Amino acid sequence: MKIICIGRNYVKHIEELHNERPDEPVIFMKPDSAILLKQHPFVIPEFSNDVHHEVEILVKINKVGKYIEPKFAHNYYDEIGLGIDFTARDLQTKLKEKGLPWEKSKAFDGSAVIGDFLPKKDFISLENINFELLNNSQVVQSGNTSHMLWKIDELIAYVSQYFTLKKGDIIFTGTPEGVSAVKPNDILEGFIENKKSFRIQVK
Repeated sequence: MKIICIGRNYVKHIEELHNERPDEPVIFMKPDSAILLKQHPFVIPEFSNDVHHEVEILVKINKVGKYIEPKFAHNYYDEIGLGIDFTARDLQTKLKEKGLPWEKSKAFDGSAVIGDFLPKKDFISLENINFELLNNSQVVQSGNTSHMLWKIDELIAYVSQYFTLKKGDIIFTGTPEGVSAVKPNDILEGFIENKKSFRIQVK
């Protein structure tokens, strides 16, 4: 399986990092070795002093697709989840300044938290899903899918132009504002519509 991530999909997050608003979705990848194993803590890597949490709605692909039309995209997933795209912000900034790829700052081991998935049918509207991230019981990120620049089906259609989607692939759909650094002993908890999806300890 592969992890396909979408950057800059929420306006306020674009603004908080002083990035340009893109004309089309920004795509980057994480290898399967980036997945943080269940029940394991997130260990801050030695090469960064500024790792940020980025909570995101996830979509799990359920069948092979290529050049998917937006109107048919809903047929290619039946589960919605929540996760964290951990980002070594200091390293990312250095790479961006040099015009280099982001992978070292985004795709390192343990950088992808994948929480529990829920059936798509449990949601009244996929364009109105509330989600949030708590750090030590305090809300640090709060989002709603209505604020996405590109909705889930649009993302699936767009991504499938470049990459064949396969069963088990996961799409990270972008993060809302509120990203910030994690510290040792932090406890991160993610919720979709008040249902807990994951709990992670930082070390």
